[in-house]
Amino acid sequence: MTHDPDQHASLGAMYSDYFLDYASYVILERAVPHLNDGLKPVQRRILHSLKELDDGRYNKVANVVGNTMKYHPHGDQSIGDAMVQLGQKDLLIDCQGNWGNTLTGDGAAAPRYIEARLTKFALDITFNPKTTEWTPSYDGRNKEPVTLPVKFPLLLAQGVEGIAVGLACKMLPHNFIELIDASICALRKEPFELVPDFPTGGIMDASDYKDGLRGGRVRVRARITAEKKNLLRITEIPFGTTTGGLMDSIVAAADKGKIKIAKIEDNTAADVDILVHLPSGVDAENLRDALYAFTDCELSLSPNACVIADDKPQFLGVSEILKRNAEQTKELLRMELEIRLGELAEKWHFSSLEKIFIENRIYRDIEECTTWEAVLKAIDDGLKPFKKLLKREVTEEDLVRLTEIKIKRISKFDSFKADEEIKKLEDDIAETEKNLRNLTRYSVRWFEELKKKYSKGRERKTEISSFERVDRTQVILATETLYLDDKNGFAGYSLKKETPIEKCSTLDDVIIFGQDGKMRIVKVADKFFVGPRPLRVAVFRKDEDLIYSLIYRDGKDGAVLAKRFRVGGITRDKEYDLTKGTKGSRIFYFAVHKSEAESADQLLIVHIKPALRLRNVSRPFNFGEVAIKGRGSGGNIVTKLPIDRIVRAPKDFDQEAGA
Repeated sequence: MTHDPDQHASLGAMYSDYFLDYASYVILERAVPHLNDGLKPVQRRILHSLKELDDGRYNKVANVVGNTMKYHPHGDQSIGDAMVQLGQKDLLIDCQGNWGNTLTGDGAAAPRYIEARLTKFALDITFNPKTTEWTPSYDGRNKEPVTLPVKFPLLLAQGVEGIAVGLACKMLPHNFIELIDASICALRKEPFELVPDFPTGGIMDASDYKDGLRGGRVRVRARITAEKKNLLRITEIPFGTTTGGLMDSIVAAADKGKIKIAKIEDNTAADVDILVHLPSGVDAENLRDALYAFTDCELSLSPNACVIADDKPQFLGVSEILKRNAEQTKELLRMELEIRLGELAEKWHFSSLEKIFIENRIYRDIEECTTWEAVLKAIDDGLKPFKKLLKREVTEEDLVRLTEIKIKRISKFDSFKADEEIKKLEDDIAETEKNLRNLTRYSVRWFEELKKKYSKGRERKTEISSFERVDRTQVILATETLYLDDKNGFAGYSLKKETPIEKCSTLDDVIIFGQDGKMRIVKVADKFFVGPRPLRVAVFRKDEDLIYSLIYRDGKDGAVLAKRFRVGGITRDKEYDLTKGTKGSRIFYFAVHKSEAESADQLLIVHIKPALRLRNVSRPFNFGEVAIKGRGSGGNIVTKLPIDRIVRAPKDFDQEAGA
């Protein structure tokens, strides 16, 4: 489409129109498949070209690409790539030669070295010029189909991915047999459910598939078995990756210290065969979980079912797409039956005319005619007594056809055989009319025959299962050590000359309690700031039910308060105040315990600063009297007097005597 620059009020308006034209072109003519046949334009043109060249033998792909360029306005590279992708789906194109390997990611040979032809399945379900809507090609020299009359949910069987301007499409492939069964259910108005099936196999959790619409998700895992104590074998890989990519992700995880492997081997040929050798001391089950957590052995796929319908992009669920495809198949079968009925009626009409013309020797009536008009009138007059036996009017075209019957055919005419032929045509007409009256039943039988003919070897490859996402923190190897530089207030796994705290992994979080009474959670790193002389720096583990004890003074002259608390829910890198936040607050005591009983068994001695008329400056304090609350609680008052220090009571301390 072109625009007159004078029609635009501004440069911005002109570019806005140009952008919309381009976006519409990419969406409608390049990236998004059509609902009717499930094909992008380049795929449709390739199949049309293959049908045009079809003589039962293989054609060089280079020849097919060249022929397709009559219809496709883009270069041979895009056509060749699209044809290889179509051929690798093993549904419509019968391939010969090196077409690449979807398991290993190896590319196909050059188009001049590989050959192709249409499969019998493609010929059965894809083409019928009598039910095809045609349009001129881009240069007006040829005709091409608007959409192919596909009698099968091809889009759902093959899957497709495309990126347009501001729009994306990702349809996952589904199982051939299940699609036919679902189509039969749709025609019978019965419920059905569809989930993907991938040519690479694997194990799939499709509980969140959401009918293939945006927001859905499918998780796919490689099939990993423990062959021996120190050997894992990968025999199926997730859809969307290759054996090479999978191995690279395993090696990368090992290099980062997330997993430990001795070596990895790839013996893939026709089937996937990757061997992962384990070093001594590594548990096979734990490593398998780690492979799912840190490598491409588990992938998450996000479908986005978008198709062209009614000349615009629409987001339709997989179930809706299949229902519409099933109804379209039914409609195409109706059109084919009506066309066949018309053709049979024409055959019956002319066979009956021919029989009347020859048996009643009407051809002799034209022997003495001297003009063409007289010939036609003579034949018409001869047929008049028999016209009531026919089902439609006799046209001039019928009369002309009768004059074209050869003498040899007249001389060898067999009335018995003619009656048999007419009877067979009548039976075929009756059968076709019956099928039209029972169109749903006929469509179901058509799908059942398709399943019987082509379902062998197309059983489900991907196992349907349900599994939880592997918690990375549970399977990652603790290959680092957390160190603390107490004097300068830094921690990290690169401070190897400082005080070691505990083993950690690169995915761990660290909890920090500072002298200022603030708590925060940070991601572990090679070096990070924790503040001078922190109360506690440790790896934060959510499953640990630790109880913290704290005694602090509220501000410079406030009361001394005690609290016991659990950390509870947190946000990384956010500061939490464990005191009331009053300026000048001071921490006198801090402890951490693994159980409530251990936390309650804390007997302390609070030393109060000496003052006039103050007789007892050492007082016992039992933490068991303080209830466990949230980290934001203020705490219980220990004393309102200024204190000097707090110490642990000795084991033999008599609380009553001390008091």
